[in-house]
Amino acid sequence: MNLIWQSFLDGLNWTGKMILFDVPWFQNYFWGLIIISLFVWALEMIFPWRKEQRVFRKDFFLDGFYMFFNFFLFSAAISGFYKLIEMGLGNYGITVESIALFNISAWSVPLQLIVFFILLDFVQWLTHVALHRFEFFWRFHQVHHSVEEMGFAAHLRYHWMENILYKPLKTIGFMLLGGFRPEQVFVVHFIAITIGHLNHANVHITWGPFKYIFNNPVMHLWHHVYELPEGIKYGLNYGISLSLWDYIFGTASIPKDDAHIRLGYPGVENMPSGFLAQLVYGFRKPKA
Repeated sequence: MNLIWQSFLDGLNWTGKMILFDVPWFQNYFWGLIIISLFVWALEMIFPWRKEQRVFRKDFFLDGFYMFFNFFLFSAAISGFYKLIEMGLGNYGITVESIALFNISAWSVPLQLIVFFILLDFVQWLTHVALHRFEFFWRFHQVHHSVEEMGFAAHLRYHWMENILYKPLKTIGFMLLGGFRPEQVFVVHFIAITIGHLNHANVHITWGPFKYIFNNPVMHLWHHVYELPEGIKYGLNYGISLSLWDYIFGTASIPKDDAHIRLGYPGVENMPSGFLAQLVYGFRKPKA
């Protein structure tokens, strides 16, 4: 218990250091998140796709709070549990070095970044599919899909239980590549945050022929559609940063380029509007 509490305090202390610029710039998630958010928000205001949508759209401040809660407060709270797991695995001789399938330390830095980015995105794509396919996971993922007006901050509106599934799998992906330096992880993460913000933003970007590689706001808007197209049961366009996996595995679909499709899901009206109520949402089976 002491380890968990101390890890939480260390996490809060690290956040404080980031706020005060007392960490290396490439590790400063706090100001990095703010800069990326302000940049994408400015794009929404200058080049709005849905011109009638307000700058402070519905649930804007709720989503903004989710960004900082999920990135900093909850991350600090859960860090001790990951340390316990790491210690437990270490007792059995399981370390980063012992399970690495490839050692990429001798590769060029750009190639390392590309390989790690692709591997991490594929792991997240698989996890995202699971969130839609399994009813228990979907209960929690509904918090993210309760967004009814899309904007950049909706990217990080998600139930804290999603961290329980995403983070261990991403960590395993990281461990499979030996020799990948921590500062490179930060670079990949900042790139992923930027793409994720853009995918949820009120801007019209398709990337032209690169749409078959990179996810985009038009494609991702259909992921949030209220009523799935005929013949699609669980969902579509699961891509996080890359659309590549959806085109490979046949889950890509953009019926039309429409900024005004209805968002949410059947039953979204039962989702509590407050943050605290959403924190416990999903632990009980919803009424039919």
